[in-house]
Amino acid sequence: MIKKITLIVIVFMVPVFGFGQTMTPPPAGPPPPPGLPIDNLIGMLFLISLGLIYGSKKILKDSSS
Repeated sequence: MIKKITLIVIVFMVPVFGFGQTMTPPPAGPPPPPGLPIDNLIGMLFLISLGLIYGSKKILKDSSS
């Protein structure tokens, strides 16, 4: 009877101790590159429209002189 209980304890406790050990977390990734993050269509359209407005103002200003 004692051998059965000891065997059951060993069979169930060894995996628990094995899986219970802590794992070290992976190292942190590199930081994002500097600059303006553009990750959607609205942001891209906004930047393109600003460029068109700035460019047209500059062309109109240069052509008037």
